[in-house]
Amino acid sequence: MSDAPNRLSSAKISKNQSHLPILERKYPYIVGTVLAFDFGEKRIGVAMGETLLKAAHPVSTVIAETNDAKFAQIANIIHEWRPSLLVVGLPMHMDGTEHNLTHLAKKFAQRLEGRFNLPVTMVDERLTSVEAAERLQAAGIKGAKQKNLLDAVAAQSILQSYFEQL
Repeated sequence: MSDAPNRLSSAKISKNQSHLPILERKYPYIVGTVLAFDFGEKRIGVAMGETLLKAAHPVSTVIAETNDAKFAQIANIIHEWRPSLLVVGLPMHMDGTEHNLTHLAKKFAQRLEGRFNLPVTMVDERLTSVEAAERLQAAGIKGAKQKNLLDAVAAQSILQSYFEQL
């Protein structure tokens, strides 16, 4: 029998952490697919990766006018990828203080957990959008094409950061 916990034992771990504030939750024993979100008021970047490979890949960008429409798109993505864990980027000022989007991203993470009954953790996302823009520019992707990919590539950076913390 393997020492690695299976998905069932991962679910037990996640239930045991539901009493903790979302910023304090850690799920190092969850295995399988992980989805990450770069939350924004207009666009939400999505990336996926596998805990075994610890490699993140951009998936898509959710763009919709209403929260219901955004969550419908996210539901489709979750149905397609069937993740074991969701990771949400935590926007902060460079000095570590919170700003307008910090509260909204926390609220988004809590809504994800409530709607999809999946464990959610948050990862510092400072500079991920800058890093994503630099990576896209280095790949020769600029202008409108870059704007369409930027949030998904930022989500990729968020997820890769999560994997590096494991």
